[in-house]
Amino acid sequence: MMNWLNLSTPSGLALAGATGCTVVARGAGLYYALGYRPRLPLAGAFTVGNVVFFRGRFPEPDEYPLLVAHEATHATQYALCLGLPFIPLYFLAAGYSWLRTGDPASRNVFERRAGLQAGGYLERPVRKPLPAAAALHGVFRGNGHTHHP
Repeated sequence: MMNWLNLSTPSGLALAGATGCTVVARGAGLYYALGYRPRLPLAGAFTVGNVVFFRGRFPEPDEYPLLVAHEATHATQYALCLGLPFIPLYFLAAGYSWLRTGDPASRNVFERRAGLQAGGYLERPVRKPLPAAAALHGVFRGNGHTHHP
C-alpha cells in the first residue's frame, strides 16, 4: 500500500508499459513485469516499487523463490525510503560498495539486507582505499601538501 501512496509502484507500472513488459499480479502485492529488454540496468531482475522486472532468462520467476524474496525485500526498502528516493540512495550505496570492493553489490546495504546470494551476488573482500581517495583523506586531515607555482 505504501508504494502506491509514494507513487513508486505506479512509476514501476508505467515503466513496464513503456518497455513492453507483460505485467502479472502476484501475491503479497507484487507485480511481475516479464520480458524486460532495455540494456540498463544490467541486472537480470530489479524492482521499482512493488513491480519486479525480469529479463527473458526468467520466464517463470516463481521457479526462483530466493530471487523473488530478494526482490520483494527491495519493495519493502522502497516503502521505508518513502518511494523513489530509494533510487539515488541505492546508487550511493552501490558507489560506496564499488569503492570498497570493486563490486556494486558486496557492501551495498540494500543488497546485503536483501541477501547477496539470493540476488545472485558474490561477496567480494574489502580492499584498501583507492590511492586518490587515500590522498584526499590526507588533505582533509591536514597531511596533504599543496604545491603552488
